[in-house]
Amino acid sequence: MSLTLHDFGFVRDLVKEQAGIALSEDKEYLVESRMLPLSREHGFPEISLFLAHVRNHPSEQFSKQIVEAMTTNETFFFRDTKPFDLLKNNVLPALMPSVGSKLRIWCAACSTGQEPYSIAMILKENPQLLGGKPVEILASDIDSVALKKAKDGIYNQFEVQRGLPIQYLMKYFQQNPERADSWQVKDELKSAIMFKEQNLIKDFSSLGLWDIIMCRNVLIYFDPETKKHILERMAKNMLPHAALFMGGAESPMGVTSLLKPYPDMPHGIFGKGG
Repeated sequence: MSLTLHDFGFVRDLVKEQAGIALSEDKEYLVESRMLPLSREHGFPEISLFLAHVRNHPSEQFSKQIVEAMTTNETFFFRDTKPFDLLKNNVLPALMPSVGSKLRIWCAACSTGQEPYSIAMILKENPQLLGGKPVEILASDIDSVALKKAKDGIYNQFEVQRGLPIQYLMKYFQQNPERADSWQVKDELKSAIMFKEQNLIKDFSSLGLWDIIMCRNVLIYFDPETKKHILERMAKNMLPHAALFMGGAESPMGVTSLLKPYPDMPHGIFGKGG
């Protein structure tokens, strides 16, 4: 059941317009594998029939579902480890003297929530890092389905085994009473995080200024122009001392002059530029 070039072009253009995500020509199989379940969910045995219906009956709901189907939600607790070690051992000690009345952290593409919960656990385990100041963690994502999972804080056995230390599992999670093979984040951890649906190509200036922004392994899906637009708006939402965490293969260098490597910090952490 191959995807036609016409259908691929329609999905590619829709996803670019709605979410800024650039799908290259070699992503046809990915589009096909994501669209087929969605087509069948709506009662269409073939992708071409579903997309023809979407073209003939355009709606915000269809556009949103297609974008969400094409969003990559690969994540796990303490993913890549090093950024969380740097947050605890380098960034927070350097930033806290400049932080105002409270520490503000934004996880700009939280997916199913493992990243903000990982940060919350670090702060719970190391309260001395905050110097008595409260913390506000905002977790946002474009995908409402992934965001609901993050809000619910329920993870299966496989998910909690990916990167989550057993002592943290026992301390901050409880077995889900409705399903014995899943775990639920305890309220004491969940209460530290606010969740919000946010499209990064849309205006987010109303979110205010941040001490730390986590935007890891996200911008690799955008074309250079969109990446520059997002990074420059993020720079405007950063306090003078703020740190931006990006993925190992990501950098604002050569994209915008508004961000630069953070002084005396390892690769992958950036501060405000000129």
